[in-house]
Amino acid sequence: MKGNGFKAIYLKAGIDSATSHSGRCSFITNLASKGVGVRVSMSLAGHQSIAAAQLYIDVNDDMTPKAVNLV
Repeated sequence: MKGNGFKAIYLKAGIDSATSHSGRCSFITNLASKGVGVRVSMSLAGHQSIAAAQLYIDVNDDMTPKAVNLV
């Protein structure tokens, strides 16, 4: 997909503030919220380092209570 291809797809889906990395960020954040380890996320995303994968993980409102309930 070239140029603004992702933007066109997001706009068609009604999402107007997304970037080409929004899908990757959402994917990795969803993996993290389901308890998938960062090394697996790193591999699936094609990252070369854990630090790169961690940059894409956004803490959402569901993650904190889930983490507390694990203790």
